[in-house]
Amino acid sequence: MRGAGKCRAAALLLITFAAAAHAQEAESQAADDVARELANPNTALASLTFKNQFRWFEGDLPGADEQSAYTLLFQPVFPFPRSDGSKIMFRPAVPFLVGQPVPASETGQFESKTGLGDIAFDLAYAFPPKSSLITAAGIISSIPTATGGLGTKRFTLGPEFLLGVATSKHIALVYPNHQWDIFGSGDADISLTTLQLAYVYLPGGGWNVGSGPILTYDWVVEQWTIPLQVNVGKTVPLGGTAWKLSLEVNYYVEKADAFGPAWMVGFNVTPVLKNYLASFLNDILN
Repeated sequence: MRGAGKCRAAALLLITFAAAAHAQEAESQAADDVARELANPNTALASLTFKNQFRWFEGDLPGADEQSAYTLLFQPVFPFPRSDGSKIMFRPAVPFLVGQPVPASETGQFESKTGLGDIAFDLAYAFPPKSSLITAAGIISSIPTATGGLGTKRFTLGPEFLLGVATSKHIALVYPNHQWDIFGSGDADISLTTLQLAYVYLPGGGWNVGSGPILTYDWVVEQWTIPLQVNVGKTVPLGGTAWKLSLEVNYYVEKADAFGPAWMVGFNVTPVLKNYLASFLNDILN
């Protein structure tokens, strides 16, 4: 009898271990799936990204090398999947700047300003995926919501495009856009080209490693801003939902000589949430 009891206990222990291993494997697979979706700009997942960005500056202006700033950038993603596999993507970006150094022409010194920046957004049509190819086209714009002299007081508008390849382990993409100022109370001329080149490797376990530098060219002053960038992140289940936690480091190899960013370190937090916008639109359309 004692031998039978020991066998039953051992069998129960093995079943418990097997169930735990299966649950862990399923959880890891779910994290991998979410990590892959979040690395794809054409994702069907709705999410809220909070980017904590710390910048250090340098330049020829007096005191430029002593300047630093913090930006909280809120970037929600609200995709609207369609029955043919395409999606309509709406992605606003709301910046709140803390201690932003602004050169004062009257004194020649830097002023530290805190407030809301200009809100940007894009509205894009993501074409139905064909094999591993991902494509999208749309418009990008910004509205002059900045406070305390932190913006241009100009509305901007322009086209954007996306071309990329996505596999189970790799995502590579090219993401160009251009913006012109169209109207507003400010007198700034804006003609800005932005190009993001991104590569993401997904080794498993919810991890992602890659690089996604954002290059800009200002046609008005004929100036490039070019960073070298690396990033690493992990998607984990917390509180019944998936969260992506990531770290990025940017070193600027090209910038304005007078004043520009030297380093930017960002810590990003992205919870996935139910797509209430898609549910609302589906209820209206159906």
